Amino acid sequence: MKFTVQDPCQLVRKSLGDPIAEDLRFVVKAVVGEENFIDMTPNRSNNFCCGGGGGFLQAGLPEERHAYGSQKFNQIIKTGADYCITPCHNCHSQIHDLSEHFEGTFHTVHLWTLICLAMGTLGENERTYLGPDLAEVGL
Repeated sequence: MKFTVQDPCQLVRKSLGDPIAEDLRFVVKAVVGEENFIDMTPNRSNNFCCGGGGGFLQAGLPEERHAYGSQKFNQIIKTGADYCITPCHNCHSQIHDLSEHFEGTFHTVHLWTLICLAMGTLGENERTYLGPDLAEVGL
């Protein structure tokens, strides 16, 4: 399985920059294995916005959000990753919706879900966004 990660705009581009993006990659690689990680291009402070932040996700404009988010969708698809890890709830909801709308080949999963899965503490009812390849791990 291959994993990529979304750099949230608020956390990376608008606030703490590349140092926090490096910390994010350190955690992701520790959880999924460095050999299973594929970075998006561009990434870190230059990564594309998913199109769900700043209230856009709740604005009731799905066609516009899908059109704007298509760039992020295509960026994820180009990695060939099976999972897109999202540390931000807005990114998770938007990227999950983009995957469903454009019939993507990847799952969208919260960072905390993978951390809990790796620690063996993820409950049965917390596996909603895992694909069948991970849904039974640790049960």
